Amino acid sequence: MAIVFMLFTGLFIASFTPFYTDRTAQTRPGRREREIRENVFHQIVSFRDYVRDSFFAAVNKEPADTLMVRRAFLRSRSLYKEFEWAATYFAADLAERLNGPPVQEIENADLLDPSLARAIDPVGLQVIEPFLYPEYNAAGKEALISEVAHLITNTEYLVGYFADHPLADWRILDAAKLEVFRIVALGITGFDNALSLNSMEESAASLKSMRNMLSSYISKNNKTALLQDLDTAIGYLHQHSDFASFDRAVFITRFANKISTGIAQLEQALPGPKIRYNRLLKQGAGTLFDPDAFNVDAFSPGPSFHTTAAKVALGKKLFYDASLSGTGTRSCASCHRPQQAFTDGLAKNTALHDPAKLLKRNVPTLLNAALQSNYFYDMRALTLEDQTRDVIRNQQEMDGSMDAIIRYVSASKSYTSLFANAFPGSIEKEISPDQVANALASYVRSLTKLNSRFDEYMRGNEGALSAQELKGFNLFMGKAKCATCHFIPLFNGVTPPKYVVSETEVLGVPASMADSTLDPDQGYYDVIGVESCKHAFKIPTIRNVDRTAPYMHNGVYETLDQVMEFYNNGGAAGLRISLPNQTLPGEKLGLTEKEKEEIIAFMKSLESNN
Repeated sequence: MAIVFMLFTGLFIASFTPFYTDRTAQTRPGRREREIRENVFHQIVSFRDYVRDSFFAAVNKEPADTLMVRRAFLRSRSLYKEFEWAATYFAADLAERLNGPPVQEIENADLLDPSLARAIDPVGLQVIEPFLYPEYNAAGKEALISEVAHLITNTEYLVGYFADHPLADWRILDAAKLEVFRIVALGITGFDNALSLNSMEESAASLKSMRNMLSSYISKNNKTALLQDLDTAIGYLHQHSDFASFDRAVFITRFANKISTGIAQLEQALPGPKIRYNRLLKQGAGTLFDPDAFNVDAFSPGPSFHTTAAKVALGKKLFYDASLSGTGTRSCASCHRPQQAFTDGLAKNTALHDPAKLLKRNVPTLLNAALQSNYFYDMRALTLEDQTRDVIRNQQEMDGSMDAIIRYVSASKSYTSLFANAFPGSIEKEISPDQVANALASYVRSLTKLNSRFDEYMRGNEGALSAQELKGFNLFMGKAKCATCHFIPLFNGVTPPKYVVSETEVLGVPASMADSTLDPDQGYYDVIGVESCKHAFKIPTIRNVDRTAPYMHNGVYETLDQVMEFYNNGGAAGLRISLPNQTLPGEKLGLTEKEKEEIIAFMKSLESNN
């Protein structure tokens, strides 16, 4: 499980504000909306009452009845899943206190003053789970009682919120669709029940609750198969409840994609105004695998920075121009080579002025870089524009300056023409640093490619993946736990289903293959100064992974086999490296050689089609 990274700057908030005001919220809710809110309210009350009267009583019982406590815990989780769709959408911060990740959350992480960063300890069902699984922790009984008491208290806040908070039809349907996406990307992977692994029954509880809610949007004259699709999916989950053998590929393509598409159609048919959010995952997406499901401009500084063809053309020319560096010898493409998925094939490249000196970290791919917030392995840049400026002025990388670049491009008729085309409405009479950075960032945003054979399969081409690759996908999503950090369909660390929050991970990567010494690079900790972030690094995408070797922030592993062995043994723990804040589970995965081969085969299916 990764460290959750929360963004709080005005820049980020501005990029995610709606383009239109919520006029629907100003109107009196209709009967259907009131009934749905009241039902959610009663579900939350039922959850609170059960936790208070049954679960809390079970954990207090002397002597402890392990079976009773576990049954009460699983029932509590099932009850939570019934209103998860509404709680996580309308009151995300409160829902986080009920079922958030069991790691510290870092707030104010991107402020200029690192001393303002704050680590918040986790609470809720995921924190409670390790007290009960894989074995009951009798020594931790007092702490367990305290955690369940916190759960009751925090649920009271959610009860208060839904007591009279108005819900709009379009938001209800948007929330329901996102819940389907949550089940696809998180629910069936064991993301929030990593030890009890009751994923399929919990997903069924969620779909059943939404089925009852969605039925109010379907009249006798509305010819839709949505309710039948929901019934079939719920039945499939009940009939195939074993976590290890569950076929995620079948469930997604035959059931979940149909359900989310059906909800999207209901949403589109609603009359009246709706907010248009500037989200990474577009509101109109019917499935997570639609060709245009993701918005490459979502993490840009604002609308004036959005990508255009003219900006991309200018950015491409700048990208390959070595004159942007201080020595005139290194371009962006020197380290980000197209034939190597915009990496360089080296563990670490060399410093610009001293070929005998290596750069601090491995060069990451630029393919699909737009589909993740925060850049560099240590997350220090908020936007691609910030990342561009950082590389240009870095003495070891390009040692350039914006002033010199502007003098250079301003003296070129070719460049001045391209800048005029790219920024025709600019109020600035001269070329600006923002324009240079935005052009380069726009070119990187154009390198978004979600058209692999895996994508073809998820869009309905059942012949796109081999039997071996499908086995690898199911292992990736299940036993191997890969998908609990590399979330589908982007396979990076931006958390579904809203795809707003970026995560880092503390793996415990060694300094070399020769010994088991922890790499001294402290990563995100050097940016934020929070103890739990020592040796934490951004979770990169594994799309095009077959072309991006060597791997990890320091390029220590040359092959995917080596990477798989590292994870299979439990990261730092498997190397007998003492790392108290390791977020990767330290237990061995128990993958066989055949299973590792299947997972690697699947990962290779994520290769983009140029």
